[in-house]
Amino acid sequence: MHAPPFRLARTQGLARPDEGSPMRAAVGCCGPSQAELDRSRRRTRLAELDHHLHCSIIGTCLSTHELRKLVPKFTSLDPQHATDLEIHHAAVEIAIEGGAGSKALQKALDTRYAGALRRFSAARDSEAVLALWNESLASGDIPPAYWALMSHPEATMAVRQSAFGELHMLSHLVGAANRADLRRLVALEADNAALQAKAERQQARLADMSRERDAARDALAELRARAATRPDRDDRNNDNGSRDALVASLRESLAARDARLALETSRREAAEQRAAADETALRTLRTQLDDTLALIDTLRAEARALEQAAQPGDEDSAARTLPRDALKGQRIVYVGGRPGSYQAARRWVESAGGELTVHDGGIEDRKGLLDTVLAGASLAVFPVDCVDHDSMNRLKRVCERHQVTYRPLRTASLASFVELMMRIYVDAAPPLAAVPVSRFCLRHG
Repeated sequence: MHAPPFRLARTQGLARPDEGSPMRAAVGCCGPSQAELDRSRRRTRLAELDHHLHCSIIGTCLSTHELRKLVPKFTSLDPQHATDLEIHHAAVEIAIEGGAGSKALQKALDTRYAGALRRFSAARDSEAVLALWNESLASGDIPPAYWALMSHPEATMAVRQSAFGELHMLSHLVGAANRADLRRLVALEADNAALQAKAERQQARLADMSRERDAARDALAELRARAATRPDRDDRNNDNGSRDALVASLRESLAARDARLALETSRREAAEQRAAADETALRTLRTQLDDTLALIDTLRAEARALEQAAQPGDEDSAARTLPRDALKGQRIVYVGGRPGSYQAARRWVESAGGELTVHDGGIEDRKGLLDTVLAGASLAVFPVDCVDHDSMNRLKRVCERHQVTYRPLRTASLASFVELMMRIYVDAAPPLAAVPVSRFCLRHG
């Protein structure tokens, strides 16, 4: 990657004057005040950070459970029915807007990672901050160190970009580890079944031992009752030795059975705990497997649509997948995406009689042009992996104002675009299960 997938924030402050310059001589009398120096030494607030860093901070340092309790206080989202992605997007918007919601997020982060903030406060320059971050990265304690670095007063934009890049690459390693989890799914199912069978056998054994212990206690009580009601005291004295021996034997047997019962009880409890943990892991892996299978179905539909569009023998590609003039009079606006796929998508739409207008989402084109571009459009599409939160929300607001239908694309690939056009204008693709969107933003981390 030659450039980061976000715009660099403008550094604030004035350049340091050179030695011997007139500005250097005026620093003593025209330099910053004590109040300005105090503000430069305080920690950076969440709302003051670059907007492209909020997505990685919210997704890494705050759990979905915490956000579900905090975000509904400042938005109209229903915490019971909102998806994790909607909660995440709402939290990012709150952080960008500032105000009471951003202060609440700042307070939650500072409270949760107070220890890391105290440890990073000892750093007096950007090199020391980066050294503490590398130590936390090596030990795996990433969320506390990430927030402490991003809000540190000595953290420069270069330091923040370095930490952001390392966190972004770490997410790829986590995705690769999920494939190993799928391979362990079958083994976990077998282990879970074996543990359940073992727990059932132990329950039956405990029930048998309890019955034996109750029978022994009943026999002991019967012997004591017979000894107390025997009329002949001399005969009782003669049988003292044998009765005491029998009582001692029964007590030893009861003590041994109680010890075995306690041992089997502890083993059963440990087996039940392992079975519960395996059941939780099994449910998680099954959910991941269902998401993966849904993604495979979507990829197959996109591959089938792209193969139909690439079949040789026709003069235009859209005629092989869309009827001629299927898009006549239709103007489609493509927001975001990759410049390399613009020309192919434009040729494909024009060959079916339509018109494709492209807006890069604000990287080179101004975001204010969205109102002009979307006026009179038939459809607006945007890839969720190559458009930032601000451009996506602005696009939705403009589409609702102009009453233009908008549809998200799974990726910025030509296959996703062709599959969506076929599904809308031909209705040839079979209905597929909804593909879950990753909590990790593919553009910002």
